[in-house]
Amino acid sequence: MEKSRDRIEARSTKIARLRAFTLIELLVVIAVIALLMAILMPALQRVKKQAKTVACRSNLRQWGLYFSLYTDGNNGFFHRGWNSSEYRQDSWMVVMRPYYLDDPSLCYCPTATKPRSEGANATFGAWTNFLNEHGSYGINICVTDPLPGREGGRPAEWYWRTRDVRGAANIPLFLDDFWWDTRPHHTDAPPVYEGQVDGWTSNAMKMLCLNRHNGLTNAAFADFSSRTVGLKELWTFKWNRQFDTTGAWTRAGGVQPQDWPEWMRSFKDY
Repeated sequence: MEKSRDRIEARSTKIARLRAFTLIELLVVIAVIALLMAILMPALQRVKKQAKTVACRSNLRQWGLYFSLYTDGNNGFFHRGWNSSEYRQDSWMVVMRPYYLDDPSLCYCPTATKPRSEGANATFGAWTNFLNEHGSYGINICVTDPLPGREGGRPAEWYWRTRDVRGAANIPLFLDDFWWDTRPHHTDAPPVYEGQVDGWTSNAMKMLCLNRHNGLTNAAFADFSSRTVGLKELWTFKWNRQFDTTGAWTRAGGVQPQDWPEWMRSFKDY
């Protein structure tokens, strides 16, 4: 009986030893898991960024619908713009509030939700407006229909005013922006470095060249469509009636790859 018990215990001990992991085996398993994580994490990050780009474009598609509904009820004309009244009651934030009030998140690009007033940087930060609201999209002010003398320092001839114009699919309406409105000129130079916004009041392209989507940005257009476009492509759009779409910062205007700031050189040319 004693011998039988000893044999059983010896066999159990041997089986336990066979089933146990050695230290080397554990280290190999950990190394394999670490390697898989190193391979998968960049891919997961890319998927996450792509998802935010898609969500941003979806937001702007919704804004295209809102502006379409507004112009339907305004004889095809866009709103006056914030220069046209005291207290900015004709700004898009006020005029369009009945449309977006139920979902204020539509004012934000998903990559830029933290206000700059709370420490976010220029590219991924949201603005704070005169109503203490926040957002990270802005309107091309030259689509609006300002009153005479209320053009905000720009020629009255610049303004589109109505949706019923030729080439509306090439006229930016609402897009990723450092500020709540913008009015680029074809002579505006690109930012020297990523996130450069100093001097943006005299160079609106600095407000728009935001690298939130890996060399791309999202925009709704005056025909109320929305799409993802290249940062360099911004110079090829008809921002106002006198904007030169073959200006110095387009391939048609002779720009060379080396002319672009270093941080933009790898982006697609237009």
